[in-house]
Amino acid sequence: MTTADNITDQSVVLRGVRWETYERLLADHQDSSGTRLNYDSGTLEIMAPSFKHENLKETIASLFQLVVETKGVDFVAAGSTTFRRQDLRKGFEPDACFYVRDVERIRTRDEIDLSVDPPPDLVVEVVVTSRVINKLPLFAALAIPEVWRYQAEELQILVLESNAYFSKATSSILPGVGSRALTELVQSSRGMTRPLWIQSVRDWARNT
Repeated sequence: MTTADNITDQSVVLRGVRWETYERLLADHQDSSGTRLNYDSGTLEIMAPSFKHENLKETIASLFQLVVETKGVDFVAAGSTTFRRQDLRKGFEPDACFYVRDVERIRTRDEIDLSVDPPPDLVVEVVVTSRVINKLPLFAALAIPEVWRYQAEELQILVLESNAYFSKATSSILPGVGSRALTELVQSSRGMTRPLWIQSVRDWARNT
């Protein structure tokens, strides 16, 4: 039996949802950018992101891209692609994600199938309200190596080790890039014009 919980005015959680129902909902929303669906063993979260959430997500995604571009690191941005594994009964849509180590394997792919393709190397997760589904176990189950999670005005770098995430001072994907500096760069974006902020990020990346 499916039951529903209203968590906030932007999120609804359904329990007792079959995998086939989840797949149908994904098909119905495949061309919609207004909602995100996350599924964990029968529990489905349907979220409509707020302006604050999307603004932070875009800032952090831009920050990552500016850093790797300045450092000359190749990457593929996969946005909020739906990643799922029926055998694990888990699926999620990240706020943003990137391939760095496995770029050559997926560069020409039009679709990602986790039964044969690698997961993204880095996922961005912005938390601005309470969540029923903790997405970290989802990420771990699908073997996401690193998560940049922004919560409570701090950007944490979480690295997967032994099927669990541990907070680290620096990135495993981008050596030398630290959580403290990333947090400061995100916060500085609020008080600067976009061109000046972009230049400050590039200057920082060149010296890191």
